Amino acid sequence: MPTPPPKPKALAGKIRPDERAHSDLPFDFRYSYSETDPAWRPIGFREPTRFSPFGPGRLDRPWDGAAAARVGEDASGDERSREEVLGEPLSEEEVAALVERYRHSDCSRQINLGKGGVTHNMLDDIHNHWKRAEAVRIKCLGVPTLDMDNICFHLEDKIGGKVIYRSINIIILYRGQNYDPKRRPDIPLMLWKPLAPIYPKLVQNVAEGLTFEETKELRNRGLNSPPLTKLTRNGVYVNVVDKVREAFKTVEVVRLDCTHVGTSDCKKIGVKLRDLVPCIPILFKDEQIILWRGKVRQEHSVSAQCSSRPQ
Repeated sequence: MPTPPPKPKALAGKIRPDERAHSDLPFDFRYSYSETDPAWRPIGFREPTRFSPFGPGRLDRPWDGAAAARVGEDASGDERSREEVLGEPLSEEEVAALVERYRHSDCSRQINLGKGGVTHNMLDDIHNHWKRAEAVRIKCLGVPTLDMDNICFHLEDKIGGKVIYRSINIIILYRGQNYDPKRRPDIPLMLWKPLAPIYPKLVQNVAEGLTFEETKELRNRGLNSPPLTKLTRNGVYVNVVDKVREAFKTVEVVRLDCTHVGTSDCKKIGVKLRDLVPCIPILFKDEQIILWRGKVRQEHSVSAQCSSRPQ
């Protein structure tokens, strides 16, 4: 019986393409743009840096374990500026009509933004919605909602649209009057989520400016104090920063109850509050966050009280 001829290999299944993908976007590619800071310097990696999440040999940007840095010129000659794509500003009636069309929870043009924040592949998802819709509704949940200004900035900076509506955790992103889907930028997709790099320890054994005994006393006082607020998993935290700032006017230590939130999210919340309030996280234990207002804030509070007293 003659043997059947061998089947030709499918070219679509090639792991390494003949030509690497190229993108003229003028920023470094990261898994998350809103939840990472280029100024953070990792001290180690959980996976070899030679493993690019874009796939082997699929992108002409080298992967360093945290980002794929741009190469060559910032942009090509046929790239249009953001102002050119947005066109003339919308009138109040046009904005109101778009908001009424896209703000409701049953909107079919919705993207859910979770603890990853503004991720790289989300840029492509938004452009896919913009093919057939003038705007997209973005529902934000989890840690990124601590800083909604940061989310709006990266949406406009990385995608080029304009935020025309923002209410609590809901954002409507408008594509622009001169948007052309055929001239959308090339966005190579990440094939998997890269493991987060290893960063320096967030909480030190002894808080800066204190002794070990003073740090221990503050931690015990925080654990025994009533919680300022209780955070839920994938909740909306837009008011937490203001609550902590207000509490620090009268107390030195604040406890946040993060039961069922998760250890990873607790640390992310602590990092954001450290920069936004600002304050010093001194303990993460049993999904409880203990924040200290710091000596500088304490000195300012005492001086303000002294100046407000009648002479």
